[in-house]
Amino acid sequence: TDTEALVEAWGTRIDAPLLQLALVHRSYANEAGGIANNERLEFLGDSVLSIVIAQKLYEQYPDVAESDLSRMRAATVSQQPLAAAARRIGLGDFVFLGKGESTHGGRDKDSILSDTFEALIGATYLTSGLEEARRVILERLSFLLVDAPSRGQHQDWKTILIEHAQAQGLGEVSYEVEGAPRSDRRGTGLVEEARGERGRAGCDEPAVSREVVSTRGRLPSRRLESTRE
Repeated sequence: TDTEALVEAWGTRIDAPLLQLALVHRSYANEAGGIANNERLEFLGDSVLSIVIAQKLYEQYPDVAESDLSRMRAATVSQQPLAAAARRIGLGDFVFLGKGESTHGGRDKDSILSDTFEALIGATYLTSGLEEARRVILERLSFLLVDAPSRGQHQDWKTILIEHAQAQGLGEVSYEVEGAPRSDRRGTGLVEEARGERGRAGCDEPAVSREVVSTRGRLPSRRLESTRE
């Protein structure tokens, strides 16, 4: 695979062996007889990414509480936003995939794109060090960071519900989808208490319509409102 276009889009040089390794998905590695894959680089890149974004948010928003900073970070470095950043540089075209993954749309899977994006960060760190990795990360994710407060505010309603359950000592939360998704901007979740009663929880999740949320403890039946600005 000609990677010159990828390196140009990425914005910095990566040592050739590291770049090659960063692009090898485990499905390809397994079909090639068990060669090395990009998962160790992904592990390293995830850690570098986390500290870079955490420091950026900490410095840029000195008056924001830790819980809000955590949501802002999650809205920047979780699977879906990283996959969006990967698509902006055409990363999927360069990933080495096994035949099965390639046939079934692996080049556009959020999980594969986000993992490979993190592997590139790891490779960049090993090639040029933290400061160059920081520069590239902040450039590639600038479109996410520019509205981090808004993205964090509307971070996954499930996360908000889980945090509430944990704070109240209500036990583990699990989810079960009921019915077909609808296309409007507001979904509705059904909050199911351990005793079998259900309350409705409004959510700002476009792809969710009715979702049962069960806990091992007792979750109060109250409406959780979140409105997209």
